[in-house]
Amino acid sequence: MSKKHLFLGRSGEEIAADFLKDSGYKILSRNYKSKLGEIDIIAQEKDTICFIEVKTRSSDKFGAPSEAVTSFKQKQICRAALVYLKEKGFFDKKARFDVISIIDLGNTPKVDLIKSAFELDERYN
Repeated sequence: MSKKHLFLGRSGEEIAADFLKDSGYKILSRNYKSKLGEIDIIAQEKDTICFIEVKTRSSDKFGAPSEAVTSFKQKQICRAALVYLKEKGFFDKKARFDVISIIDLGNTPKVDLIKSAFELDERYN
């Protein structure tokens, strides 16, 4: 991955974290890694644990950033989320999977939060 793409991704995560804080979320973890996958941001909104994938692009020329959250990526996030919930003893809490889509045009990034963007893979229920 090029330095430009890494910088875009990191700046997108910063924008997303600020957006979430401004929207009343409490950030619990960033760049959470387990053997089974990574989660960009884990936050709490009221009584719900939110596992948030952040996708950032510099334009919508190739579609919305959220379209890059493939079924394979969703499965990785689900697995990592289950590890996190087990580690923290949070199985009694509500949880959901969100996606933040950012088109970073420089001065004014366009941020879209898609709540409940996907469900926990049925195999893990």
